[in-house]
Amino acid sequence: MTRKIESWLTDMDGVLVHEGHAIPGAAEFIATLREKERPFLILTNNSIFTPRDLRARLAASGIEVPESAIWTSALATAKFCADQIPNGSAYAIGEAGLTTALYEAGYTLTESAPDYVVLGETRTYSFEAITKAIRLINGGARFICTNPDPTGPSIEGPLPATGAVAALITRATGREPYFVGKPNPMMFRSALNRIDAHSETTAMIGDRMDTDVVAGIEAGLQTYLVMTGSTKASDVNKYPFRPSEVKDSIADLIELV
Repeated sequence: MTRKIESWLTDMDGVLVHEGHAIPGAAEFIATLREKERPFLILTNNSIFTPRDLRARLAASGIEVPESAIWTSALATAKFCADQIPNGSAYAIGEAGLTTALYEAGYTLTESAPDYVVLGETRTYSFEAITKAIRLINGGARFICTNPDPTGPSIEGPLPATGAVAALITRATGREPYFVGKPNPMMFRSALNRIDAHSETTAMIGDRMDTDVVAGIEAGLQTYLVMTGSTKASDVNKYPFRPSEVKDSIADLIELV
């Protein structure tokens, strides 16, 4: 039975935008959420950009959202670290999205005996930084990653991303990281807490079965898979779990808001 939906979580790439352009119906969906004052968050595993950066990117495609409606894996990671060790320290590999989130969570960024090594995404992974991370982890620092994605997109083709570099560090240290971002339902639960929403009355919209849908299911949400991103309709039956519903695009969900 379909539950009454009062709050919404949605992925960004493949659901709202594709290659810098708004997917048809995305701007209308978000505008309807705002007009009806429905609690919502846009979730992304991208840890490179700050919410301000992503708000500007969405605005350029015609989708207007406040910074407060964007929840990144970097923000979720910073919150997790702050909950575990308040006012702690971290050696961070990443860009402004990650370092700003950690700083705003009360963390000190340091290369000297940090509580955590936090690995995020960057377009320019440094061998020197990776070596430093390996030595700090061997010295006792806890190993955290923003997300497990092995590759990220670029105009020239796939780039190695957080998951791939994490595998390198694990191979060198023998230490497995804790991944905070999707498909860890931890990211969804932190998002629910941020908008004071309940899993029973919240839905997740995503384009990937192996991250958005499975994490939504594990967090107890109603899940909608849209066909505007990574997953094709023929792929759905390959998984041992199913979304609540499959839709062509987010445009088909406007009437449910």
